[in-house]
Amino acid sequence: MSTTPTQVRIDSEIKKQASELFSNLGLDMSGAVNMFLHQCVLRGGLPFSVEMPQFNAQTLDAIAEAKLISKDSKVKGYKNMEALKEALEK
Repeated sequence: MSTTPTQVRIDSEIKKQASELFSNLGLDMSGAVNMFLHQCVLRGGLPFSVEMPQFNAQTLDAIAEAKLISKDSKVKGYKNMEALKEALEK
């Protein structure tokens, strides 16, 4: 089987996360991409469904609030569940 070099532009953070995931699975990026492409050919399409999530207004508001909280340096964080439970019980 001959191979062909291919270039793809990928978001650097997604590439980092995917590389870590593939490494944990015993794969490198090239192997994972080859596996994905083989599955596309075998199935005659993408090997998973592609759809836009449909969230209700309450969920969208919660997502927006969570994003704001995650960027607020004044919001106290907890390193483990026990610390969070302790803070909630005070």
